[in-house]
Amino acid sequence: MDWNAASTIASDQPLQTLERYLPDAAATAFVGAVIAPMLIGGMIVTLQGDLGVGKTTLVRGILRARGQQGPIKSPSYGLVEHYPFSSIYFYHLDFYRFADPSEWETAGLSDCFRDDAVCLVEWPQHAGSFLPRADLALLLALASDRDGRVLSARAHSQAGKRCLDAIAAQFGTESPAS
Repeated sequence: MDWNAASTIASDQPLQTLERYLPDAAATAFVGAVIAPMLIGGMIVTLQGDLGVGKTTLVRGILRARGQQGPIKSPSYGLVEHYPFSSIYFYHLDFYRFADPSEWETAGLSDCFRDDAVCLVEWPQHAGSFLPRADLALLLALASDRDGRVLSARAHSQAGKRCLDAIAAQFGTESPAS
């Protein structure tokens, strides 16, 4: 899967891009833990990739790093899971089951996108142009030449750029081809 096939939402010119190889699920969750402290109210993080590639694993990394103790499940059936923390709300949304982007209007999910919340959105392309632009767009794909995944990331705001800087600081400069 590439950005063009994944979404038009993430196709506008990003402030910064990054690609990193993730050898296993633990590394995928660790990316979530790395960016968790950078996430602030009003941010939107989109996660794209095929089924089973690690989108929910990355979200679990974020929420565990923020202190979530209970279960963290994929919101595929309920569309949204809500995780309140002391000063910020996290909404984990999954639009996989949207048959048409216009379902956004009837789902009532626009209320989740507010200044005191971070929205973590799986399958954003299924919401089309109804979804506000992401601060941080993440694409996970199976590595073509070895086990593991490739994370491709695009920052569309300064807040998103801080997330990419944090990933680069933890994962160094190794690109997927290294």
